[in-house]
Amino acid sequence: MKQNHPFHIVLSDSRGKPTQQLELFALLNLGIAQSLASGVISATESIQRFYHADNCLYVRKHLRSKQANAIMSHGVQLPDLFDCLPAEEAQREFFHELEKIRSLCLKLLEKGRRLGVSNRDRIEPERHKGLTSQST
Repeated sequence: MKQNHPFHIVLSDSRGKPTQQLELFALLNLGIAQSLASGVISATESIQRFYHADNCLYVRKHLRSKQANAIMSHGVQLPDLFDCLPAEEAQREFFHELEKIRSLCLKLLEKGRRLGVSNRDRIEPERHKGLTSQST
């Protein structure tokens, strides 16, 4: 009998600058949080697919972001809520943790946007300067 294994996202396969990797990380987590909230995947599946040890280690060593590390910590703990709390309380805490993950993702995206704007501000004058000197 053929077994169907869930996909396994490995962050170390991603390429790009650190700010781009953090943006990808945040967007992926927003999608995972939505999938968890709507019941498309379970908390246990989220560990198998994304919040696994390889990604936790990659986030800590390569992304080096407190927010990203906190997101992984919240994600890793999701299945434990259902093991140690009564069902109603676990469900309430589960949605609370998902909201923390969403909030941290939005902070990462906003931080990346601010950095992108400040980098563009530094690059744009150089572009205009280059265009001006070429046209004279």
